[in-house]
Amino acid sequence: MENTEIEALKEPVVQLENVVISHDEEPLLKDVNLRLDAGEFVYLIGKSGAGKTSLLRCLYGDHPIADGRATVCGIDVAHLRRRQVPTLRRQIGIVFQNFRLLDDRNVYANLEFVLRATGWKKKQEIRDQVEKTLAAVGIAHKADAMPRRLSEGEQQRVGIARALINNPKLILADEPTGNLDPVTSAEIMQLLVDVGRNTGTTMLISSHDFMMIDRFPARVAVCENGTLVDTERNS
Repeated sequence: MENTEIEALKEPVVQLENVVISHDEEPLLKDVNLRLDAGEFVYLIGKSGAGKTSLLRCLYGDHPIADGRATVCGIDVAHLRRRQVPTLRRQIGIVFQNFRLLDDRNVYANLEFVLRATGWKKKQEIRDQVEKTLAAVGIAHKADAMPRRLSEGEQQRVGIARALINNPKLILADEPTGNLDPVTSAEIMQLLVDVGRNTGTTMLISSHDFMMIDRFPARVAVCENGTLVDTERNS
């Protein structure tokens, strides 16, 4: 392998240096430093209002960064231009607590919509990608189901499939088990762990569920006292 290829492999998926995140023009988080490399699985924890969701929104280009250096998937998100947002989003999968599925179409069409919106055109390639992704999250048999007919756990599996559909480098999950019972939460966390392990996708998971974190241990970053404490990097 050439030296340039080796260096490319070492490039972090996420690199934040002395980042400041504000809310209503008041600093919410300051001196945020975080590096995520390819294939890492990291929890983001902290009290409600500590800045977890705002930090995730900065990473996918939905909230401005007030100061500092920040790159995500090789894109400078500290100086992100509107025209760069689609390119950034194609490299990131986002999983929401409340699923955010399109209720007027079935599971297959929910994923098809994402692919067509990001430039996929050939019908057979779209079908192959949707079927492969649904199989990967264990709900290939639900392709024709409407979201309202699914259990909450099944809806979240569709949400994870939607995040995976474009083979992203990074998945950001904001309280992905927040609306689920303990048994279903464990199943969803196991799925996220397996997806990260099997695909090499970097995972940043915001969570309040300390039982799940204990059950599926990984590196932890904590939003507290107006900054981010990276337990592994600072240990």
